[in-house]
Amino acid sequence: MPVDAVSEVDYRPIHIGIVVGEVSGDILGSGLMSEILKRHPNATFSGIGGPLMLEQGFETLFPMERLSVMGLFEVLGRIFELIGIRRALKRHFVEKRPDVFIGIDAPDFNIGLELQLRQAGIKTAHYVSPSVWAWRQKRVFKIARAVDLMLTLFPFEAKFYKQHRVSVRFVGHPLADLIPISSDRSKARANLGLTEAGPIVAILPGSRAGEISRIAESFFGAAEQIKNKSPNVRFVIPCVNANRRAQVLEILERFPALEVELIDGRSREVMAASNVVLLASGTATLECMLMKRPMVVAYRLNKLTYWVMQRLIKTPYVALPNLLAGKELVPELLQDDATVSNISAAVLERLPVSMEKSLQSDFSLLHESLKKNASSEAAEAVLALANKS
Repeated sequence: MPVDAVSEVDYRPIHIGIVVGEVSGDILGSGLMSEILKRHPNATFSGIGGPLMLEQGFETLFPMERLSVMGLFEVLGRIFELIGIRRALKRHFVEKRPDVFIGIDAPDFNIGLELQLRQAGIKTAHYVSPSVWAWRQKRVFKIARAVDLMLTLFPFEAKFYKQHRVSVRFVGHPLADLIPISSDRSKARANLGLTEAGPIVAILPGSRAGEISRIAESFFGAAEQIKNKSPNVRFVIPCVNANRRAQVLEILERFPALEVELIDGRSREVMAASNVVLLASGTATLECMLMKRPMVVAYRLNKLTYWVMQRLIKTPYVALPNLLAGKELVPELLQDDATVSNISAAVLERLPVSMEKSLQSDFSLLHESLKKNASSEAAEAVLALANKS
C-alpha cells in the first residue's frame, strides 16, 4: 500500500478517540482519520464524529449535532444533557482506553473531557486552539493540565503556547492546502454564470442570523453609495442556506433601487469571481486572503458584548490576515466605525486593479506559510504521541 515517504505502514491495531462538535470539526477529523489510516490500516476510531468521519468507519456514541450549541443561554438550556454526554464519553474511554484521545475544536466541551482523561492516564491532544491568545488568556493554565499536545492552525498560536511551556505543534491550515495559490477570476465567473463585464463586489454579511441582523443593512447602504459613485460595479451575495437567504431578501426590501445577485452557497467561488470582498470578520477573511482578493472587514456586536470584549481582547487586530501578518493589510471597521460612509469609501479605495496587485505578495507569502499538508502533519504528531503511551 503506497503511503507518504515520511512514514511506513504499521498493521498493529490502535484505538484513537476523537470528539468533534460541528461541521468544521468533521472535516478536520475526516482528514486526520484518512492520514492515520494510510499509516495504520487497522486503526479504529470512536467518540463523537460527523458524517464524513462515519464514512471512514468511525464509531459515534452520540450524534454530532448534540454538541452543536452556540450562545450562553442555549448552552444553559442543554447543560444537563451535555454533562451526561461528557460523563458517558469518559466512562467509554476509561474502559476502552484509546492509545490517544483528540478533541477537535469545541473547547468548552473537549478541554474539560481531556482533563479528565489525562488524569486517568490517557494521552490527550487538542486540534484547533481556542482563541486563548486573544482573550481569557488564563485558560492556558487549564489547557496545560488537560493536554499532552496542542495542534495549532496558525504559527502565532504556537508561539503563544511555547511562551507558556505547553507542548505544541503548528500543523498548518487545511484551507491553505485546499485552495490553490492562484485563483482564476474568469473561470469562477463562468462557473457562476456571471458575465465578464465590470467589477464585482462580493458581500458576505455573515453566516448566522444575529450577524446579518447587525451588519447587513450597513453593507447594503454602502453598496448603494458605491453604485452611485461607480455605476458599473455589480454586487453578488452568497447565502449559506435558505433561512439566511430569506433574511437577506427581507433586509434588501429596504433598498429597492439596489440590484444584487443572490447565489446559494458557493461563497468561495463568489470570492474568486470578485474584485473586492466586503465581509464580516471570521474564517471567511482567511478564505478571502487565500483567494488573494482585496477585502474590507466590518463587524458589529451588541453594545454590551462589545464593551466587555474590548476589555478582554489582548490583540490589536481581529481579521486573520492582519493577525498573521502582524500589521494591517486589510481595513477593520468595527462597531461604531462600521458606518455606511466608511464602508463604501474603503471598498471604493480597493477597487482599482493596482490595489489587488499590491496585496498579492503579502497574501501569497502568508498562504505559503500555512500550506504544510495539515492533515498529514497532524496525523504524524498524533501517532508520535500515541507511541509514547
